Amino acid sequence: MALPARVLVSACLLGDAVRWDGGHKRLDAAVLRRWQAEGRVVGFCPECAAGLPVPRPPAEIEPGADAAAVLAGRARVVARDGQDVSAAFVAGAEAALRAAHEAGATVALLKDASPSCGSTCVHNGCFAGATVSGRGVAAQRLVAAGLAVFAENEVEAADGWLRALDRELAPPARC
Repeated sequence: MALPARVLVSACLLGDAVRWDGGHKRLDAAVLRRWQAEGRVVGFCPECAAGLPVPRPPAEIEPGADAAAVLAGRARVVARDGQDVSAAFVAGAEAALRAAHEAGATVALLKDASPSCGSTCVHNGCFAGATVSGRGVAAQRLVAAGLAVFAENEVEAADGWLRALDRELAPPARC
């Protein structure tokens, strides 16, 4: 029997205290609990994988730039204290992609608005709480590699994607 499709999930959504402020953003969703019971979930934090400490200063992609530019070396991710943390965010994105490939995950459920994991929006680079449409650095890297990436408020859509993938991977019925 084929294993169910796997999904890379932001560790903070699983309740791990990995966020910049030492907290988490646990997602209390029946779908996520079912995925865990089915052995689908691969928890991962790109920022921690890159060696950034918890807690750490908050960081944002610089104003007017996007994650693709960060990955290409044309823009930066900057901490509130002014430190350029771009290299760590790029390393975390590459580590997320490796983790997804090693686990066989082709789908990701990520924490939106994060400079790493945002899939529909990120903070605007001014450290004032405002967001702009766009992706975080890890989300951009995963999308560029062909993974289907969803925000935490899209968990039902991600589940639909996984179920469709399971149907595609299922062996043919025997007579």
